[in-house]
Amino acid sequence: MNLRELSRHLGLSQTTVSRALGGYSDVSARTRARVVEAAERLGYSPNTSARRLASGRAGTIGLVVPLPKGQFSDPFFLELLAGIGERLGAEDLDLVVTAAPAGEAEMKAYDRLVRERRVDGIIVARTRAQDPRIDFLRERGAPFVAYGRTEGSLDYPYLDIDSEAGFAEATARLIGLGHRRIALINAPATLFFARPRHDGYARALADAGLPEDPALVVEGNMTEAGGAEAAARLFALPHRPTAVLAANDPTAIGVLRAARAAGLPVPQALSVIGYDDLALSALSDPPLTTLAQPIREAGARLADMLLRRIAGTPAAQLQEIWPPRLVPRGSDGPAPQPARSDALQGGNP
Repeated sequence: MNLRELSRHLGLSQTTVSRALGGYSDVSARTRARVVEAAERLGYSPNTSARRLASGRAGTIGLVVPLPKGQFSDPFFLELLAGIGERLGAEDLDLVVTAAPAGEAEMKAYDRLVRERRVDGIIVARTRAQDPRIDFLRERGAPFVAYGRTEGSLDYPYLDIDSEAGFAEATARLIGLGHRRIALINAPATLFFARPRHDGYARALADAGLPEDPALVVEGNMTEAGGAEAAARLFALPHRPTAVLAANDPTAIGVLRAARAAGLPVPQALSVIGYDDLALSALSDPPLTTLAQPIREAGARLADMLLRRIAGTPAAQLQEIWPPRLVPRGSDGPAPQPARSDALQGGNP
C-alpha cells in the first residue's frame, strides 16, 4: 500500500497522512493515532526515495577503499565493511563503497561523492600521516569520521587503536622470552600508524636496555607476499632475527611461509607476532600469536559516530582510542639457544 491508497482509505489528504506519520504537531493526537494504527494494520510502507527527497538527505554513507596492492580483498576491509553495514542497516541506511587507486583517482571519487551529494557522510579508513582526503573533507565541510589519526591538528572525529602500546607489549613479551634480535616488518611510512607501531617497538627495547638495530626494521606492503619478501631479506642477514613483529596478520602469515621455505621451524627457531586477529590468524600453521583490534566492532562504532556527527555532535566529543589485546597462540616461544660455535663467534643470542 502506498501513501495515496492509505489516504483514500482514511478519507484524509495525503499531506495530513504524511505529516501524521512524521509526528508533526499540527496534526491532532487523535488523527495521528488513527493514521498510525491504519498504516500498521494495512502494511503501509513509506516510499524511501520520497522520504529522502523530503528530508534533503541521501540516506547513504560513503567509504572509498584504496585499491593498490589488492587492498580491496584485504580481510581487514571485509570485516570493517561488515561492521559498518550492520550498524547502518539498523537505521535503514545504505553504505556506498567505491574503490579507487590512491592519488588522483581516489580524490576524484571523494569529490564526486561530496559534490553530487551522493552521501550524507564519509568514513575514511587507514589514515595517512599527511592525508589529503581529510584536508579535502575539512575544506568542503562534509561530515566524516576517520579510522585512525593523522599528523597535525586532530580537529575531526576519529576512532583509533593504541598500536604503540600494543607493539610495546608484544616486544616486551618477546624480550621476556629471551629474544634479543627482534625484527619489525612495519607498514609503509605514509600510513600514520607506522610511526606509533615503531615507537612502541623502540620503547620496549629501550626499556630493556637493548639497542635498536636499523637492519632489523624493514618496510612491507601489508600483504602476505610482501611479508614473505621482507622476511627473506631479514633471514639473509649475517645475524638473522630470532623473532619478527609484523604490521598486520597477512604480513605475519607471509613470514611463516618464508620461515618454512628457509627451514626455520616456528616457534623453535623463529617467533612471529602479527596484528589484527583476523580469522586467518587462528587457522595458520602454527596458529598466529597476534594483537587483536576489534575491527567489526570498530566499524559499527565508526558508523554510529558519523551518524552523531551528521546530527550535530561536536567533533571533540567524537574522538576515541581503544586498546589492542594480545592473543597468545602457537607462533611465539622461548628464544633458540645458540650453537656453541655461534656463541664463541658472537652469533645470535
